[in-house]
Amino acid sequence: MQAKIQKIVVLGTGGTIAGESNSADEGLSYKAAQRGIEVLLKAVAGSSQKLPPSLANVNFEVEQVAQLDSKDMDFATWRVLAQRCEFWLAQTEVVAVVITHGTDTLEETAFFLSQVLSREKPIVLTCAMRPANFKDADGPQNLRDALNVSAQVKGAGVWLVAAGEIHHSQFVQKVHPTRLNAFDSGEVGAAGKVSQDQIFWAETFNASAILPSISKQVLNAADLPKADEWPWVEIVMNHVQASFKQVDLLVNAGVQGLVVAGTGNGSIGTALKEGLLKAQRAGVRIRIASRCAQGPVLPTEGHIFKVDGGLNAVKTRVAMLLEIMSQRQSH
Repeated sequence: MQAKIQKIVVLGTGGTIAGESNSADEGLSYKAAQRGIEVLLKAVAGSSQKLPPSLANVNFEVEQVAQLDSKDMDFATWRVLAQRCEFWLAQTEVVAVVITHGTDTLEETAFFLSQVLSREKPIVLTCAMRPANFKDADGPQNLRDALNVSAQVKGAGVWLVAAGEIHHSQFVQKVHPTRLNAFDSGEVGAAGKVSQDQIFWAETFNASAILPSISKQVLNAADLPKADEWPWVEIVMNHVQASFKQVDLLVNAGVQGLVVAGTGNGSIGTALKEGLLKAQRAGVRIRIASRCAQGPVLPTEGHIFKVDGGLNAVKTRVAMLLEIMSQRQSH
């Protein structure tokens, strides 16, 4: 009996994986988002390519959702991307969605999608650190691995697959500006590895057991407002002689939320803290994260502002954006 044909949808958003430089020898100076998703997929799943066994009975559907450098990722693109994911995941024959994305803001997009999509099917993001026409481009292998993982991972979840590693969206962050394995999941570590088309899940990784107890946002992809209706939330950092003046300027300009990348376990200098307390009294939401590369902020009696479930600063900002929009809709 012939196996049922299933479908994986590949959504393109641009990034270095779709970038081109002036020379095959130039890997750092290039223009991102030059090649379409159809071209990228053909390089790894063309008629002459031998695919991993997991993809033997899979058809591919491609869609160019955006074509940008991820440093310029925006709310409008997030909204469309989430809604296109929701559309495709609702199709019975679709088993997974794979997204090509730039590395710079990938961790934010991955976390955002994890909070607004609840279908019991995986979403796998992938990327590249070298442009597509570089002599040793990493994009094709990353995309191949992402397709392979997406066909085998079970249930809901948003993942990153790159440089032979599998990371969960809750923990992954970019930690290096240029090396091929630019992503890391801190103390939790990678969820698994991909080698020679074989997937090896880390014995220590159990998503249901180790994910922080952060509540799922009630805002769904279909309910996301237009981009110009999203709240204004910014990140400020504690550092030597951090001033309250930046907070005052933001509050006077109409900011609705502030995430503080605190030192150490979320500590904040006295002057900055006074400015934040004043902002809070004015109705601005305040959340604390750490500027440290690894480890969550552990709440203590000394924390006078809320800590968001072990998230880093940029993901805390995403959580606050969704929290504000969700509460707007419930009123």
